[in-house]
Amino acid sequence: MSVHLLGAAEIRALASELGVTPTKKLGQNFVVDANTVRKIVHLARVRPGDRVVEVGPGLGSLTLAVLEAGATVTAVEIDSRLAARLPATAAAHGVPEGALTVVDADALAVRELPGDPGVLVANLPYNVSVPVLLHFLETFPRLGRGVVMVQAEVGERLAAPPGSKTYGAPSVKAAWYGPWRLAGTVARQVFWPVPGVDSVLVAFERDGTGRGTEEERRRTFAIVDAAFQQRRKMLRQALAGVLGGSAAEASAVLESAGIAPTVRGEQLGVEEYLRIARAAPGR
Repeated sequence: MSVHLLGAAEIRALASELGVTPTKKLGQNFVVDANTVRKIVHLARVRPGDRVVEVGPGLGSLTLAVLEAGATVTAVEIDSRLAARLPATAAAHGVPEGALTVVDADALAVRELPGDPGVLVANLPYNVSVPVLLHFLETFPRLGRGVVMVQAEVGERLAAPPGSKTYGAPSVKAAWYGPWRLAGTVARQVFWPVPGVDSVLVAFERDGTGRGTEEERRRTFAIVDAAFQQRRKMLRQALAGVLGGSAAEASAVLESAGIAPTVRGEQLGVEEYLRIARAAPGR
């Protein structure tokens, strides 16, 4: 028996059965278009035998598309009603026993994942998308690639290069783990209910070699936070509080890292921030 996907009418029926009224708080805009979920699976290069983690499976549209490709799925769902219903939905749509594991939990609190997945897929709401992605990349080093559907503003920021208008602290932190790219747009009409904002697909690949130690990552992220807390300020001013306590001391650290003290934080890439962290006092 092959896996078959959810249709729009069935998604609405499932929501009615569970008493689920899509809420803005949980970002519950359910995908009702088969082509969209199959596109995500294709872009994520999901293959038979892959172990995939999905964050926020909802009623199971994307989940079934990943399972259709022959992968196994660990699905992390914060809504207990949806988490409890998903295994029955999967079984009714031809998913073999053992291919799906559901974790009923807040993704930001998850520290272990059954199946040790290597691929991440998700449809993430605006308010938690960046924290969830950074948490999963930090916590699960085996996650080597993935595709996420997020609001356009978030996706553009994740994939932004240094110096661009949308470049910010999330751009630098995401780049710590590897390159990100915009992988496609998503029509509003593929969601139910139809959202009032545009969405995009963002793909990432983890670098094969680690960029630095965990201590260096923490120090780098703290410097990034300070740099972007005061956008458009010279780094010698913005980083004074984390590089010795004064602009003069910060300038000395920056110069030792090969960075001009007069540049602004939005001009630097992750490797340059790492150089600053390594030159910082007390490392």
